Amino acid sequence: MKKDKTIEAEVSGYISGLLRTHFGKGPRSVFVAIRRPFVIIHLREFLAPTEKVLMSQHEVKRVQEIRDLLMVDLDSRIKMDLLKSVELDIKDIYADWNLENKTGILILVLDGEGTEDDSEWPKDIDNKAFYQEIIDISKEAQKEPEKIEVYWLNPRTVLIQRTGIMIEIEKELIKNNFTEQLKLAKRPLESNLIYNSSLEQILNRNITDVFTDWNFTEDIGYMVLLMDPERENGH
Repeated sequence: MKKDKTIEAEVSGYISGLLRTHFGKGPRSVFVAIRRPFVIIHLREFLAPTEKVLMSQHEVKRVQEIRDLLMVDLDSRIKMDLLKSVELDIKDIYADWNLENKTGILILVLDGEGTEDDSEWPKDIDNKAFYQEIIDISKEAQKEPEKIEVYWLNPRTVLIQRTGIMIEIEKELIKNNFTEQLKLAKRPLESNLIYNSSLEQILNRNITDVFTDWNFTEDIGYMVLLMDPERENGH
């Protein structure tokens, strides 16, 4: 089995080439972080020329929709290619984009169970306060999650997995195939709630990017927060 550092480099090169082929322009940089069962792929300076035109005409939702469709199309190919090249057995792939920042994230969920590890928490962060803030944010957007799991991939990247968050109206929309509309409505809502919360104070770090995606079938929501390094002396 290949080492995670080797896998990170190979995944980075593969994703960069794949996106270049399908968008006509690849991201300027691709950062890969592994914390099994998750592989987080962070894309920077990623906006194709045609997307730039649509963005200038305020067609942000259209760009989001096209990207979502493309990711559905590429899903099985990514799973097959990365199983062959780096032996990653990928169960699910999630994606989100911050088009204004020209950034994006892919979350690869590997086969196998994840376990939270308290030793991974940065020492300056009160994890009880962090969990409570995530509960409060979720309650404002929909309802308190039945379960929250937090995975630190490195000091600047944290993934939050929330299970049991859908309210009845959302379940009905999903049943009636309004998943894309629901996703497009929930993304900015949840991001705004995070930016307007006390998370930055609790984390003692500025949040630079927020990404969200959902597995509506299994009622699971994913959040990835990207942060600046720890503030010195809390400033």
